[in-house]
Amino acid sequence: MTSRPTTLGALRASGYAERSVKQEVAANAAARLAQGLPVIEGLVGFDETVLPALETALLAGHDFILLGERGQAKSRILRALTSLLDDLVPVVAGSEVNDHPYHPFSPQGRAAVAEYGDDTPIAWLAPEQRFAEKLATPDIAVADLIGDVDPIKVAEGRHLGDEETIHFGLVPRHNRGIVAINELPDLAERIQVALLNVMEERDVQVRGYSLRLPLDLLVVATANPEDYTNRGRIITPLKDRFGAEVRTHYPLRLAEEVAVMWQEARLPQVTPQESPRNGQPASAGSAAAVLPITVPEFMVEVLATFTRSLRTAAEVNQRSGVSVRFSTGNLETLAASAVRRALRNGDRRAVARPCDLAQVLSAGMGKVEFETFEEGREAEILERLLRRSLLAVFRRHTGRVDLSGLVARFDGGLTVETGDLVSGDELLGQIDEMPGLARLLSALDVEEESPDLAAAALEFALEGLHLSRKLDRDDVGPAAFRYRQR
Repeated sequence: MTSRPTTLGALRASGYAERSVKQEVAANAAARLAQGLPVIEGLVGFDETVLPALETALLAGHDFILLGERGQAKSRILRALTSLLDDLVPVVAGSEVNDHPYHPFSPQGRAAVAEYGDDTPIAWLAPEQRFAEKLATPDIAVADLIGDVDPIKVAEGRHLGDEETIHFGLVPRHNRGIVAINELPDLAERIQVALLNVMEERDVQVRGYSLRLPLDLLVVATANPEDYTNRGRIITPLKDRFGAEVRTHYPLRLAEEVAVMWQEARLPQVTPQESPRNGQPASAGSAAAVLPITVPEFMVEVLATFTRSLRTAAEVNQRSGVSVRFSTGNLETLAASAVRRALRNGDRRAVARPCDLAQVLSAGMGKVEFETFEEGREAEILERLLRRSLLAVFRRHTGRVDLSGLVARFDGGLTVETGDLVSGDELLGQIDEMPGLARLLSALDVEEESPDLAAAALEFALEGLHLSRKLDRDDVGPAAFRYRQR
C-alpha cells in the first residue's frame, strides 16, 4: 500500500488481509529462511543447536519457552522476536486492547464500529508497540497481567457487573503482539492459572466477573531448567500450553566465547583533555581524540578460558551457572584497568597486560556463586583458576617458542618489576633486548610490532614462565610484581 488507510472502509477497500500474530511471525521467519538470512540476529554458537528448535517452533506457530541458565541469550532472543513482526498493523483508534478493525471485542472497540461503521478511525502500530516483557516475581497480581475493576470507573456511576469497569492489564493491552515472561516459575500458582486461561481458553475472571477475551498473542517465556522441571514450581497444565521447549546453552567452543565477548563488551570511551607527559590541553571548540584501547587476543583468550574453567569447577555452584555477562564484564574491566594506567602515565594508547588481571579478580568476586562448603575460599579459588587459565593459554601459544634466552637473562641476575601503573616503556626499559621477541609476538598472533604490545607480550611471557616454575615472582605491592631468577 502506497498510503495507509485511516478508516475501516478504506482498510477493507485496500484488500488488507487478516492474519494472526503467529501466522505473521511464521511467514516472516519463513521469508528470512528462504533468503538464507538468520531468523534472529546476533546469536553466536547456536546455529546447530538452539536455532533449529527455535525456527521450528516459530514456523509451527507455537507458544514456546526458553530453558537455560543465566546469561545464555534468552532475553536477547525474546526481544529480537519483534523483528519478525510486520512493520505496521491496523487497530481501532483509541482501543485499549488493540482491537482488530474487522472484529473488535472490547466495549470501546465495538462501540466505535457500531457508531461510525466504515468511518471508524484506524491507527497503526509499530513492532515495538506490540511487545511486552515482564519479569515474573512472587508479588505480581492478576491485576498486573490481566486486569482488575477500576474504582474510578465505578465511582463514575457504572455497575460492578459492567465490563466497562475493567482496567486491562499488561497481557490484554498487548493483544495482537508478543508477551514475554522472564523467569516463569517465579509466578504464583494463581497467576499461572490466570495465564493458563489467557493462552488457551481465552477467558478470564476478574473479581467474580467472567470476561471473554479472544486475544491474539504469541506467548513466550524463559525459565531455569531446574526450576521448570521441579514439580511444584510451575503447574502442569501451563507446561502443556507451551507448544515447544527450546534449550539454550553457554558457548561450546573457546572461539565462540571470545566472539560473544567482543560482540557484547562496551569498552571505555575516554577523551583526555590533557596528558601530563606528551599532550597539551585541548583548545576550546576542538574535537578531543578518544584514547585508543587495545586488548590483545591472548588476553581475551585468558578471560574466556577462565570463564570456561569456572563452569566445570567443582567448587562453583553449577546450578547457578557462570554467565556470559561474567566474561563480558571481565573484558570491560581489563580494558578499563589499561585505560587507568594510560591516563596516569600520560600514554597515547591503552594496552591491556596480565597485571590488569588483578582488577578482574577484584571486580568479579561477587559474580560467581560457590558451593557452601567453599565459604571463605572464594578469592583463593578464583585466583588459582585464573592462573591455571593463563598458563593454559601460554602453553597453547608458546609451546614451540624457545624462551631459554629470556630465562638465561634472569639466571644472570636480571630482575623486572611491573604492575598495573607501570608504563610499557618503563617495563621494556628494564630489559635492554629481549631474546626471541619477534618469535613470541608471532606465536601470540601479534602482528603490530609496537612498544606497547611488546610490553604486553613480555609481561605475558614472564607470567607464563613463572607459572611454569622457571621464574620466581614476588608481590611488591597491590597489582605490582617482581620477576627474578628461580
